[in-house]
Parts: sequence; C-alpha cells; structure tokens
Amino acid sequence: MAETERPSIDIKVYAPFKVYYEGKGYSLSAVNETGPFDILPHHHNFLCMLIPGNLLIETPEGRKVIKISRALMHVKAERVVVFVDV
Repeated sequence: MAETERPSIDIKVYAPFKVYYEGKGYSLSAVNETGPFDILPHHHNFLCMLIPGNLLIETPEGRKVIKISRALMHVKAERVVVFVDV
C-alpha cells in the first residue's frame, strides 16, 4: 500500500529585505485582533492584519517559529503570503 502524502499549502513569510520562510507547510498559526487562529490546507480565501506575536508554521522539516511585529496575511488558492513589517 502506498503512503499518502499529507495535505500541505505553500507558505511565504517575508519583509522588504528578508525572506523568513518559503516552502510547504501543513499549518500556520497566528493571532489577529479577534484572537488566535489556524490556516490549514483548503482554507477559504482570507485577508487580515496580524498583531505582534509569533507565527507558528508546521513544515515537513519540523516546527518553525517566526516572531513578528505587525503583518498582513493573504490566503488564496492553497497559498499563504505573510508580509511582515507593514
């Protein structure tokens, strides 16, 4: 029996002069003004401002934590883009 691949999404977290993460992810956890939330594969289109805290990305290589001040998150078509320092 073939092993099934775990569903993933493309994630890019970057600032004007630095890429913090770019690659596949199983989930991304963040916090906006209404509280903490998770982005998983097949998430609906979504746009929000994030508040200072940590982004938590579950990747095939393990957990990645990125400290952010403010950021804009855009989720569309199995891709999450986080613009940091906006």
